[in-house]
Order: sequence, then structure tokens, then C-alpha cells
Amino acid sequence: MVLTPSVSFEFFPPHNKDAEMQLWKVMEKLAPLSPLFFSVTYGAGGSTRNRTEKVVERVHTSLPVPPAAHLTCVGATRRETDELAERWWNTGIRHIVALRGDAPKGHGIYEPHPDGYENAAALVKGLRGKADFEISVAGYPEKHPDSPDMAADLDNLKRKVDAGATRILTQYFFENAFFYRYRDAVAAAGISVPIVPGILPVTNFNKVVEFSAKCATTVPDGIAQQFDGLDSDPETRNLIAASVAIQQCEDLLANGVDAFHFYTLNRAALTYAICWRLGMRPTLQHNADAA
Repeated sequence: MVLTPSVSFEFFPPHNKDAEMQLWKVMEKLAPLSPLFFSVTYGAGGSTRNRTEKVVERVHTSLPVPPAAHLTCVGATRRETDELAERWWNTGIRHIVALRGDAPKGHGIYEPHPDGYENAAALVKGLRGKADFEISVAGYPEKHPDSPDMAADLDNLKRKVDAGATRILTQYFFENAFFYRYRDAVAAAGISVPIVPGILPVTNFNKVVEFSAKCATTVPDGIAQQFDGLDSDPETRNLIAASVAIQQCEDLLANGVDAFHFYTLNRAALTYAICWRLGMRPTLQHNADAA
């Protein structure tokens, strides 16, 4: 018997009113699949903080899916970060994705705020000292671009978990071998919290290649060949994208993975189709008119 996996979905805050309405439709489409949570990102350098807060709070009050609010070390003092976390806790938000964050555009390498948390491990420790949050942190099957090697990356991950993290959400990857090696290395390092692989359905292959170069994620030649020549054929491209992601998830399921974190790019169709193929069916009812 094949077990149906648990899933979570990630979104980024909208840039305008139209995008906000579209995002809400996407969330309402995916909510009935009973995901564990909806996570909402920060922009580079903490640039979307207010919009992130708005989306998180609306999810919390209007949808039957708990939100997971991204919180970074960038652009805020410890006091400001602590006050935001305390406000979330007091309003009933219990899950935070704690991240170091990236440097603002044009600022080169990451540098901590002089009065802020210096890194994700310090942020996790600070959050754990404030309240009994569920805290997810990032993991990198191909290592973080700023890490000198995988050993240093795993040391950093262990510091985050030792500080109180309860789940690892990985960067997306396309070769499952990277995840399996990473899972073994994480276990060998004495880290025992759940590791949830990040899955990116490909909506725009050229943009995926561009972004993957920045975050040091390998795009295999075999996948590139499948999307070659489909730039002006979105219908076929979406079919290929669904097929690629389904094959990836089925292989992960066959190798002991029981949860997935989907990077939706604020679109529902591909992610919904993939989840359907993996055996998920709508179970929650949501009255959109009441939201």
C-alpha cells in the first residue's frame, strides 16, 4: 500500500492588489488538500516584511491551514524581531521559518545587522527563548553557496537544530541522489529532526536555470533536454513539468520520504496536479465568500 505524503506549500507576498487577489485564489485552490501549513517568504534583504506580515495574518484568520511565517536576520534589530515574534504568538501564530536571509540587492555579501541576530542559529535560539514555536530551518542538499564545504554547512545546520529547530525544509533540487546523500550525512552528524525535501515545479525553465545558478542548484542535462524548444509552448511545458516533478516525488516516496514542501511560485495548477497524482484528494471545505 502506497502512503499518501503530507505536504506544505510556500508562497511569496504579492506586489500589488491584483497579485494579492490572485494569490488568494491559489491558496483557496490548494487549501482543501489539507497541507500541514502555508509558508510565506520574505523578499531579499527583508524587503517584503510588511506584506509578509499581512499575508500571514490573513491566512491565520481566514483559512483552515496554519501559516508558517518566514523570519530573517536581515534589516531588523533583535528587539524588532522579538516584538514581531511575540505579536505573532499572541495572535495564535505558532510556526516560524527561521532564516539568515540574503543581503539586500547591491550590498554584496551578507552582513548581520549590528543590533540584530547574527545568523539563523542565533535567531532560532532567540525564538525558542520567547515562546514554544514550531521552528523550521533551511537545509541545502548541495550546500549553501556561502558555505566553504559540506562539512561546514552541516555544522551550521546542527547549530540551528541544537538551538531548537524542529524541522528542516530543503532547498529545491532536481537530482534525488543529492538528497539521499544529504539525508545520510545529516543523520551521521547526529541530527534527527525531520528533513522535508523542497520540490519546485518548473513553470519557466529559463528562470529556473538563472535562479539555480545563484543558489548553486544543479539542473541536470536530462531535464534541460525535456524542456528544450518549449519556450513558446506553455501547455506542453506544463505537462512536462508535471511529469518531471511526479517522477521525482515518486522516487522519493519509494526511498522513505513521506513529506514534501512545494515551492508554488504563487501558482496552483502544477502543484495541485502533482499532489493529485500522488494520491491526495480535497478533504477540507472552505467558504471563499466568508474569507
